[in-house]
Order: sequence, then C-alpha cells, then structure tokens
Amino acid sequence: MPEFSEIVKYNPNATPTAYIAVALQRRTHVVNGMSRTEARESIWRSVRNVDREIRAALEFHGKEARLFLLPEFSFTGFALFESIRGFADLAALDPDGPEYQHLQEIAQRHRIFLGGHAYETDPHFPGLFFAATWLINPSGDLVLRYRRLHSTRTPSPYDVWDEYLEHYGIDKVFPVADTELGKIASIPCGEILFPELSRALALRGAEVLLHPTSDTSGIEPDPFHIAVRARAQENLMYVVSSNAAASVGLTGNENATNGLSEIVDYEGRLLRRASTGESQQAAAEIDIAALRRARSRPTPVNLLVLTTTRLWAEEYSRYDGVTGMPNTLRAAVREKAIDNPNFHKDKEQRTIEQFRRAGIIA
Repeated sequence: MPEFSEIVKYNPNATPTAYIAVALQRRTHVVNGMSRTEARESIWRSVRNVDREIRAALEFHGKEARLFLLPEFSFTGFALFESIRGFADLAALDPDGPEYQHLQEIAQRHRIFLGGHAYETDPHFPGLFFAATWLINPSGDLVLRYRRLHSTRTPSPYDVWDEYLEHYGIDKVFPVADTELGKIASIPCGEILFPELSRALALRGAEVLLHPTSDTSGIEPDPFHIAVRARAQENLMYVVSSNAAASVGLTGNENATNGLSEIVDYEGRLLRRASTGESQQAAAEIDIAALRRARSRPTPVNLLVLTTTRLWAEEYSRYDGVTGMPNTLRAAVREKAIDNPNFHKDKEQRTIEQFRRAGIIA
C-alpha cells in the first residue's frame, strides 16, 4: 500500500469530459444468521476485497476508467429476519468507522470515484439504521450520501421526517454531487421504480444516476431493466446500474440476484450489459458534453424541460393523509417499534387499508 504522500492529487475543478464508468458485479456474502462477531469479520473481508477488484478492473479498462459502482447490500446482503435494533447491531456500519475509512483510502489510492451502498447507523437516531448510497471522490472525500426513502425492509428518513429535516435539511434528502465527472446522484435497487425520485434529482441537476442494486432481474421484459431505461430517457441522464453476482448464504436462493448489470445512456439506449456471475463487463463511456447538448435542444424528446411540477404537486396533495405517512418511527414510539420484527410489514398493511378506505384499491 503506497503512502498517501505518493498519491497524485486530482483536479476537482477540471471540465467534465468523456470517461469510462464500470459497474462492478460482485458476490454478496449474506450475514443473516451469523453471530455479530462473524458478521463483522465477513463485512471486513468484503470491504478489503474491493481494492483487489478495483486493481483488476483498472488493469483491464485502463486509466480512462474513472467511476466505479459496487452493488447494493455489497457487504451484508439483505436486512432480513431481524428487528430494526437487531440488524443495526449485527451489520450496520458506523459512518465514521473503519469500513468507510478503508473505502475512502481505496478511492484515493487509485484516484477514482467509488460509489456503493451500505446499511449505516446515525448518532442522531440510536437503535435505527438507514440504507445509504454514497460516492467517494479521488481525494478520499465522501461527497454524496443518499438514504433510501421508499423501503419495505429498512427505516427511512421519512420514518423520522421532522427530526431528520431538523438535523440535515431537505438538500441532504435529495443530494446531487457536482463533480469533475458531471453532476451525480445515487438511488438503490427498487427506488428506480419510483419515477418521481429520479425526476426530483434530475431537476436538481443530476446527469449521472448511480443505481446499486440487488434485484432479481431476469430475461426481459423485466421491471428493473425497463425502469432503468425509462428513467434514463425521460430525464436525459446516464444510469449506471450494478447488480449483485450472487447472494452467498441466502438459503435456497443464492442466484436470485445474479448479474446483468448495465449502463444506459441519456436516450435510454443500452451501452453495455454484463452476463451472470462476477464480472467487470458492464463498462461504457459517459459523455457529459453530449448529454448537456441534448438537454439544451428544444425537441419533443427533451422531456425534462416539459416537466410541470405545480400541476402534479396539486394533484398529489389530494392524497395527503392516505399515502404513506411520515414519522412512523418518531421518538415517542421508536423504542418499542425498533424491537418489532414485523414493523415494516405492519406499516405497509396499514397503508393498504388506507388505500382501500379511500377507494384507490378495491
């Protein structure tokens, strides 16, 4: 490992140009069912292996490879079978802990942008954890942290909405990093199925959407692949989607998340897709200058500039009090809720009942 004094500094003020993005398709080792000691050792091994995988990818793709994305749940597998408090203790990372520090060192050592996903704790919300996507720049700085808003398995900022906004503000809820590779946002897995989220990030300037995922994609038509292309085309943005190669230890279903990572351009065209298994095949050129030219043309396919936010804000407001409610893990109920392994399922069932009462579903 070279000393940091040997590492060449990058220029954060450089004009964005074309570069190679790589969706690293790697195996996830599921920690469910392990002791805490076993889980932490497994997580640390997986974090350390990132360095070797980056070295191999750079050897293959060359110095133009600037942006690397790891899959969702890359170090832990799914948050299953545990209460919120139980999984937070088992597998959630400390945002200032050694795992993140090691990932930051890897990005700095190789002078790359490194994106990924991890479950993490927050000192403002003891007992909780969040599903976070993040981006580290070549100086080793974490320049983007997004925490999943739509989830059936993990707490979200919306569950502690008032407190979260008090601590972080709305800009940290919908972050976009302005980098030398363009303006970058990141959302995990199933959130690609929510068009409002990607559009909100595009309206904040996002040009490249990172999509670490661990989905059960198969032969098309597949909802995830369809959504990746749709989000790219309707927002004129690149989407880099990295799927897990396998979920090792997920009993009876290890190959449910088996690859097909892909990169799609701002017109919704598939640039490159990997096969199954561990792979670095999903690599393609990102041309920010071409994207910006396309966004500047007044054409019928420039859907981003046709956005009518006020129209939809008024329509959506009709359903306040019916759709998913905020603050379901507010301080007054948090201590009891985080020990309930059925918290997320119960919350979803209540929303279904609200939809039924409102006549939205029969």
